Amino acid sequence: MSIRFNRSRVVFTIGLALLMVGGFTAFTMAADSKPALYATWVSVLPPVVAIALALITKEVYSSLFLGVLTGAVAYAGANFSGIVNRLVRDGIVASLSDSYNMGILVFLVVLGMMVAMMNLSGGSKAFGQWARTKIKTRQGAEAATILLGILIFVDDYFNCLTVGSVMKPLTDEYRISRAKLAYLIDATAAPVCILAPISSWAAAVSGFVKGENGLTVFIQAIPFNFYAILTIVMMFSLVIMNFDYSKMAVYERNAIETGDLFTVRDENAINAEKADKVSGTHGKVIDLVFPVIVLIICCVIAMVYTGGFFSGTSFVHAFANCDAAASLSMGSMVALLISIIFYTVRGTISFRDCMGCIPEGFKSMVSPILVLTLAWSLKVMTDGLGLAAFISNMVSGGILVSLFPALIFLIACGLGIASGTSWGTFGILIPIALAITEAYPDMTIIVISACLAGGVCGDHCSPISDTTIMSSAGAACNHISHVETQMPYAMTVMCVSAVTYLVAGFTRSALISLPVGIILMIGTLFVIRRRTQTAYLVDKSTMEAENAQA
Repeated sequence: MSIRFNRSRVVFTIGLALLMVGGFTAFTMAADSKPALYATWVSVLPPVVAIALALITKEVYSSLFLGVLTGAVAYAGANFSGIVNRLVRDGIVASLSDSYNMGILVFLVVLGMMVAMMNLSGGSKAFGQWARTKIKTRQGAEAATILLGILIFVDDYFNCLTVGSVMKPLTDEYRISRAKLAYLIDATAAPVCILAPISSWAAAVSGFVKGENGLTVFIQAIPFNFYAILTIVMMFSLVIMNFDYSKMAVYERNAIETGDLFTVRDENAINAEKADKVSGTHGKVIDLVFPVIVLIICCVIAMVYTGGFFSGTSFVHAFANCDAAASLSMGSMVALLISIIFYTVRGTISFRDCMGCIPEGFKSMVSPILVLTLAWSLKVMTDGLGLAAFISNMVSGGILVSLFPALIFLIACGLGIASGTSWGTFGILIPIALAITEAYPDMTIIVISACLAGGVCGDHCSPISDTTIMSSAGAACNHISHVETQMPYAMTVMCVSAVTYLVAGFTRSALISLPVGIILMIGTLFVIRRRTQTAYLVDKSTMEAENAQA
């Protein structure tokens, strides 16, 4: 008890000190109502506070709130009313008032309701039992999860929650930890979407490339998007080699040896266990598959609808210009109504029980909603402190052109981690990259790819990223558990990608650099596997010797 208290007190002291630093740097406001040190290192302080405290305390809510509060203090200085106004009205309320954010929250809540109905009907349990007759090994279950994630490439949010809902029964059957499931979901969300020309991500990137055909540039950049490609290579390699390392190995060992799928037990674990206990026993596979298929169809139709397909726009153009948040919320609402009718007509669960699943589904999503709201508020703080301008000033200096892809990739990684958004990273760095490479047209596609890959990598690593948060929700996994187990994997791919961008900068060829990157990725995993197995054998022999002496 005293150790925990002392650690909490130390962390609180660190957080308070950082708040004081933030406040001290912004006691005065510039003439144009911006902080006096706008676009300086202060803009990086709020996410640093949030991320550092989250990793130290393993507690995400207070860490994110302290990060947001740091941003409010740094913006308003010694003005108490200004701090409260910035924190509440400009931060939390503005984030919840944003129509795009609200659309995502509606989709999140509706999907929680549908999952609750799937569990109550027994569809999830029936699917797990059926899948076990078709997939005989843990490796097969992991590979099936990856393939499903690749197939659902239209939108990363949709991917995160749908794959988790479908695959949890199967991965639970084979004692795959929820942390591993969350990693597989996250690694097939943004990394897959950034490679798919028909996705909400392709539309976003196209909008950042001014003066050119954005979709054409996006397609040309795919072979140079090393982080996304190498992440997929890594997932399949880990399945084939059948090993894990770092924190993930601990979670997987607990799942295999003791059946503990969570290791860190929190509200998500408790809710998941409750759902298993109340899960129906007379359901069939159709009770899971039908709602999921209806959800996919409804969301795709809603995407082309918001893109103007029914007004004469071509399918591809409508899909590329859809409103993803509005589409997902509309599609999920229609799918929910159809699912209620389906379950009621089949007699699997009564209408009253369907209505009972609505508040239960909402409650299951309270945790990710709170984390998302604070993460969005944190982005408001960094925007107000000029994080984008700070990064622009850093990158504007002269750099050896051949080194630029690797450098822009690493800068994009840092910006993505700090801001928790890959799209924001694209918007900041792509215009800068285009300006710098204007005199070197053969480098333009490579540098744009580096921006895209770095943004996805930062999004993948960041504890405050919305896709990281929703992957935790989709797998019903403790958020910090997901972050600390995924981080070593993402950092491994990041290092290999940086080296690959060095090769690409000098060769200007994907035919050379991409195979080099794949070979490096697989070779790195072989080395890690050998060291991991050696360390495990040493620990095992030491433990056996100690037991023998005892």
